Order: sequence, then structure tokens, then C-alpha cells
Amino acid sequence: MSAAKPDRRALSGAARIYAVQALFQMEAADQSADRVAREFQDWRIGVDYEEGTTPEADAALFAGILDGVVDRQARIDQMTDRALVAKWPIARIDPVLRAVFRAAGAELVAGTTPPRVVISEYVGVADAFFPDGRETRFVNAVLDHMAREAHPESF
Repeated sequence: MSAAKPDRRALSGAARIYAVQALFQMEAADQSADRVAREFQDWRIGVDYEEGTTPEADAALFAGILDGVVDRQARIDQMTDRALVAKWPIARIDPVLRAVFRAAGAELVAGTTPPRVVISEYVGVADAFFPDGRETRFVNAVLDHMAREAHPESF
């Protein structure tokens, strides 16, 4: 019997988490999007290890998020800056949170996923990285502001 194929939501969720990890790596190691995307596709997404298999992901969504951030980073960072308190520009934000804001920003700017879904999904991503912190509420507030700027008609 073969293993059940992951559902669409699980594939999308995994793609978002991988995208945040990839964006963090791009910034921390000063690596290109192409290099990091190849590494994730070859060595991280759906790979068998002794300990088990890493989750499969929606490859198109993963690539779309990375491409969207690369193509629109200035716009996304400006949206994020406007959503943050003046004393906390994006450059001062934790690099994982910065990656979350950029990945979510790419989806908000692309406009293919409803803004409320983007907010919900990335609050979940933030919770995966910060399960004991207040970061999820912070992410929710910042993404709500960004979503209202990108798609005021949705609110």
C-alpha cells in the first residue's frame, strides 16, 4: 500500500515554511534565490533521511514566493516598514520575522491568495518558529496592516 498523498493545504503550508527558511538562509548566508531554491529542491523538500522523510511542498508556490520577494522586495519592505512602529524599521526586526513578513508580503502583492488566508497561514508559520512567544500576535497585527494596504477592498 502506498502512503497517502498530502492534501493541497498541507503542501501549501509546507511551501510557506520552506520559503521562510529559504529567505532566512538567503539573507544570513548572502546566497542567491536560485542557489537556495535548488538546495531546497534537491536536499530539503520531500527528501528521505534515516530519521524519516521531510514533508512534500507545493513547488510552484515555493518558487513563486521566492521569486516574488526577489522581484518586489523594496515594495514589500516599504509596506512592512509602514506597518511597524517608527522606532522599529524592518532592518531591526528579527531575521526570521523579516523572512515571514517578506514571504507573506510576496503573496499579498501577487494577489492570488485571499488576504485573510495569507494572514492566517503566516500567523501559523510564525507560531511554528516562535511557539512560546508573543510574535504570533505581532505578525498578525503587521500582516493585517500590510493586507489592508495591498487589498483595502477585501476588508
